[in-house]
Amino acid sequence: MAGQGLLGVGVPSSQPIWLLYIKLAVLVLSLVVLALSAYVLSVLSGGAASLDIFISIFTLLVYGAATALETWAPHLLFRVGLLASYILSIIFWLSAWAWSASNASTWASIETEYGLFAVDWDAIPGGNRYKSIRGALGGLAGIGALIWILVIVHLAFWVRACVNDTTPGSGQAELGQVKPEQYQQSYPAQQQPYAAQQPYPAQEPYGAQQYPQQYPQQYPQQQQQQQQQQQAPYPSQ
Repeated sequence: MAGQGLLGVGVPSSQPIWLLYIKLAVLVLSLVVLALSAYVLSVLSGGAASLDIFISIFTLLVYGAATALETWAPHLLFRVGLLASYILSIIFWLSAWAWSASNASTWASIETEYGLFAVDWDAIPGGNRYKSIRGALGGLAGIGALIWILVIVHLAFWVRACVNDTTPGSGQAELGQVKPEQYQQSYPAQQQPYAAQQPYPAQEPYGAQQYPQQYPQQYPQQQQQQQQQQQAPYPSQ
């Protein structure tokens, strides 16, 4: 079945190598989002930046752990858990960049309505930082949308590699339903040539063996007659 590849353990054998670079790009961009979100929260409380911080930390944990397991401990990589984590990442990033874009548009409408020069930002404590809020929120929205696209592409090709994976142990390995003989690789029997057998020396024929002649055993009556004949005098001539 095609879905058994998603229930296996380890790195799919047909996984493209460039998926690793996509994960590294997602990790780097998540660090950027984390920094921008921390900056926005230092000025404002709550809002889209709080969700951006959560999803960036979640992404660092999920994709960082997946990359580490694929590199050093693939036997601990359960694909079902990764599938659920990747799907949650897509949903979270969609919500994060959409909310950030909404907040950025709100700040843009405020600046358009009142004008930057209508407010004395220098007179407001921390006013210079308020000037950059719209730019930071716009950056969060743009980077979040880029990460959202990357995680979708990564999930699509990763699922494809898992479905096409036919290596031993990809089926119900985590459930203990893989037979041990599946791991045994059969090798053709190599027959070594036998050394030529040397002919045995010809055996000489045995000489005729003489056995002692055996006479039939005489009965007692015959023995008495013979003794009488021997004791009788010779006939006169």
